[in-house]
Amino acid sequence: MNFILDILKGMVMGIANVIPGVSGGTMAVSMGIYDKLITALTHLLKDFKKSFKILLPLGIGMLVGILGLARVIEWLFGVVPVQTNLLFIGLIVGGLPMIIKEVKGKKFKISYIIGFLAFFFLVTGLALLNGVKGADADLSFSIITEIKLFIVGMIAAATMVIPGVSGSMMLMLMGYYEPVISTLNSTVDALKAQDMAGLAAGFGVIIPFGLGIVVGIVAIAKLIEYLFAKFSAVVYWCIIGLITASPIAIVIMNKEIFAEINAVTVITAVLAFAIGCVIAYFLGGDVKKDSEKVSE
Repeated sequence: MNFILDILKGMVMGIANVIPGVSGGTMAVSMGIYDKLITALTHLLKDFKKSFKILLPLGIGMLVGILGLARVIEWLFGVVPVQTNLLFIGLIVGGLPMIIKEVKGKKFKISYIIGFLAFFFLVTGLALLNGVKGADADLSFSIITEIKLFIVGMIAAATMVIPGVSGSMMLMLMGYYEPVISTLNSTVDALKAQDMAGLAAGFGVIIPFGLGIVVGIVAIAKLIEYLFAKFSAVVYWCIIGLITASPIAIVIMNKEIFAEINAVTVITAVLAFAIGCVIAYFLGGDVKKDSEKVSE
């Protein structure tokens, strides 16, 4: 049962990582699996069996969420973009109380407000940077393109792991979001059609990008584990700043779709927001209570 539940939680993280402005790390914190995820990554070689047992269902879920639902997400954004954005804003906001519990009762320090403001403006600044997004990157096969994809994968992975920072938003700002999503969908189509040329072209993008993701996740996990061990309260206030800014970033990056809305859109969007909050609440729980330290 726990295996299936972890797959479902991994799916939520995977879906979140596909949505610009939504953070898979935030979803992990909200669902109470962030601590054990980071610890499993940092202890993968030291305690491979236990770490692999934690990472396997989450990895399966993320893969299903990213590959299996990428097309559905594209469709939802095309048909009901406002409601879809509000659903994910609800998922973000619904997880915030779980994080606030981690700093509740602690004596206030100026470093907390500095961390909050710094990361709040980091996220909103990224959303404002370069307009809405960068020009779409050219993924035509070349050695330079493969190296770029590896580096972009590392950057995206690092931001995916950090709560409040959207890896998809970083991809969008760098101009890689739509080309990568399109490649994922076309690769799935090629697999169904047994199109070898299409598969080769797709894997030429997916493999270097995927390797970059793996390297980026492992590298940033070590840093995050150290920061939580030494400066946990400051880190949580930074995360609160990131999460608080995320809904604003989503609106900024999708401001065109919010320009013309009617009463029906408002009602359904509010309902979608409420559903997102409820999902985050029930998938959540106490962050520390649900954590499973690999080193124990």
